[in-house]
Amino acid sequence: MSEVIIHEDENFERALKRFKKKCEKAGILADLRKHRHYEKPSERRKRKMNTAIRKNRRTRHA
Repeated sequence: MSEVIIHEDENFERALKRFKKKCEKAGILADLRKHRHYEKPSERRKRKMNTAIRKNRRTRHA
């Protein structure tokens, strides 16, 4: 479950942007899209490539 704590001097749009970014990193939206409708093979390849790039980037920095 993603949550964002809004600071006193922060506006709502900024907090919403942080929340969306956190959801994107967690893969929540991608999971919803995956189960919502048929995924074209080109979209599936693109998603798998992005996942591999992200995974490779994590292993290189760790």
